[in-house]
Amino acid sequence: MRMRYPARVLNQARMQVRAVARAQGMHHSRLRDRIAAILFATIGIDLISAALAYMFERHQKGTQIHTFGDAIFWTSTQLLTVSSQLPNPISTAARILDVFMEAWAVTVVASLAAAVGAFFVHVAAEPARNHSDSLG
Repeated sequence: MRMRYPARVLNQARMQVRAVARAQGMHHSRLRDRIAAILFATIGIDLISAALAYMFERHQKGTQIHTFGDAIFWTSTQLLTVSSQLPNPISTAARILDVFMEAWAVTVVASLAAAVGAFFVHVAAEPARNHSDSLG
């Protein structure tokens, strides 16, 4: 019984995700390390940004950021490029922080796309490289 094309693609993707999680090869390990670095840096940026947003906004008249929980919610949604139902910050410092977080979010998405793209290029070139090595 032949597996249909979409099922084969999904199965291959599942196997590659597992290989990345286990760092089974050099390219898998490199991708896992890049994803982990981006993840941990983003968590750090989120926590620091939340603390700064809370510090900048908590005493501003008309702000919706009154607690650290509000601040972490706002910064997390900004970093996810989703935005939140909370209005934009009131203070100039928090607005500058917002621009930084949006720039970080775009950079993270571009970096992840580049890392995954590089991974696929290297993985796809591996069989061709192995074939040319056996000919030489």
